[in-house]
Amino acid sequence: MIQILKALETPPMGGGLFRLRMVRPGQIFHKPLDDLAFGPLSRIDHANLGVGAVVSMHEHRNDEILSYMWRGQMVHEDSTGDIVKISPQRHMMMNAGTSFYHEESVPEEHVEMLQIFIRPEEKDLPPRVQFYDKPESFEESEWELLAGPQGTKAPLTIRQRVMVLDSHPKSGKELKVPEVEGMVPWVYVMDGNISVEDKKLNKGDAITDMEEPLPLLHVDSDATIVTFLVDLSAKATLAGLFSGYRS
Repeated sequence: MIQILKALETPPMGGGLFRLRMVRPGQIFHKPLDDLAFGPLSRIDHANLGVGAVVSMHEHRNDEILSYMWRGQMVHEDSTGDIVKISPQRHMMMNAGTSFYHEESVPEEHVEMLQIFIRPEEKDLPPRVQFYDKPESFEESEWELLAGPQGTKAPLTIRQRVMVLDSHPKSGKELKVPEVEGMVPWVYVMDGNISVEDKKLNKGDAITDMEEPLPLLHVDSDATIVTFLVDLSAKATLAGLFSGYRS
C-alpha cells in the first residue's frame, strides 16, 4: 500500500541563518513506533543555511552521513586537514566510524541541502571522507546513482545496504522508480511537483510502498527527486552519535 509523508507533517525548526526540517523516514507510516528510522535510513535533515552560517568543529561517531547539495556552496573542513568546497556538482560522504570531526561554513551563497544519516552495518569502523564530482555530461532526466554499498557502481560508498539516487526531470516527463531486489524505495521530492496516480506530491513530500513497486512518477513541474533504496532487514548498529537515535 502506498504511504505518503507530507512536508507539513515535519515542520521547520530554527530561524535566521539556520533553518531545517528534521525528517525521520519512519514517520511515513503514521503510527506510534519505538524507532522512526526506515530500516538503517535514520534521519534526513532538509537544511537551509544563510551566508555567514558556521557549524563549528564537532564530532561524529558511527554515522554514515551523505551531504546532498542541491543549491549553493558550503566549505567543509575536517580532522584530516581537508578543506573542500561542496556544491551541487560535488557531494560528500562521511563514514565517521570510530571518530571524525568536521566544520561546515557558508561564506558565499545560500545553501539548501539534505544531510542524510544512515546506520552503518558495524560500529567502530575506520573513519574516512569521500567526495564525488558529478559529470557535466549527465542526462538530467535520468536517475544517477550517487551512493551505495561496496560492490555497486556507486561513486560514494555507504557501509550499509542503502542506495541513493537522484534525478532532475523536466515538466511533463514520466519516471520509473528504480528497483533492486530486496530493497524498498523511499522517494523524496527535493523540489518541484509530481503526481503518482491520483496523488499529488510537492516539495518536501515523500512516498513509499512496502508491498508493490511504486507507479510511474509524473512530473508536473521541473523537479529534483531523491530516491533511497533500503534493505529494511539489514543488520545495523545503534552506536551512531546521531543515526543511533531511535524515537
